[in-house]
Amino acid sequence: MALTPDTPDEPNQAFLREVDENLRRDQLQSFAKTYGKWLIAALILFLAAVGGYLYWQQKQIEKSQAQSEELTKIYEQIGSGGAEGAKTRLKPLEDSGNDVVRAVALMADAAIALDSGDRATALGKYRAIVNDKGIPDPYRDAATIRSTALEFDTLKPEEVIARLEPLAKPGNAWFGTAGEMTAMAYLKQGQKDKAGRLFAAIATNLEVPETLRNRAQQIAGTLGIDITAAAPPASQPGTSE
Repeated sequence: MALTPDTPDEPNQAFLREVDENLRRDQLQSFAKTYGKWLIAALILFLAAVGGYLYWQQKQIEKSQAQSEELTKIYEQIGSGGAEGAKTRLKPLEDSGNDVVRAVALMADAAIALDSGDRATALGKYRAIVNDKGIPDPYRDAATIRSTALEFDTLKPEEVIARLEPLAKPGNAWFGTAGEMTAMAYLKQGQKDKAGRLFAAIATNLEVPETLRNRAQQIAGTLGIDITAAAPPASQPGTSE
């Protein structure tokens, strides 16, 4: 009689499965007994943290909305001649956690100070904006332009050129104003060629306001640069593209 290979019969297989299931159940019970309380505590802490963050986020949104509404009311007050009273209302907003609210409040306070002849305070507000890395670049660029314009006569030409260098380039929103101040700084240095080329670039740039382009063209002309050939053609009334 031939012998067959040893293979577990069905009862043995059932027994092995039962042992395996019991072992797994004992392991889970042991794990739950050892770590269960810690896992529950960690889960509670996680849910509390998520809930706290969502609550904080909602409060920040509500606070920003309230501050934006306050800014609107302040601008209405300034427009109706209540600038002095508006200054007191602007102070808390200048420390706002919202970068845009903080920037607008500082800009408004600087404008009020400048309107009353307080150049030092206005300059301090503009510098605060420029040095605040959290404030978006458009506001910092505007403050750079305004602070440089206020200080232009007391700054060395090379300081003006270095400060405005990122803005005095075609394609930048402040190219016209920054370019004009940079060109004037070149003139102070006696670099008429550089100044003339920059004035010509301003005069022929259609993205620059017309009044600034006209002024740049006139100054370029006094420097011996004729930019009429390069200037954009004036539109004729009654004609269409």
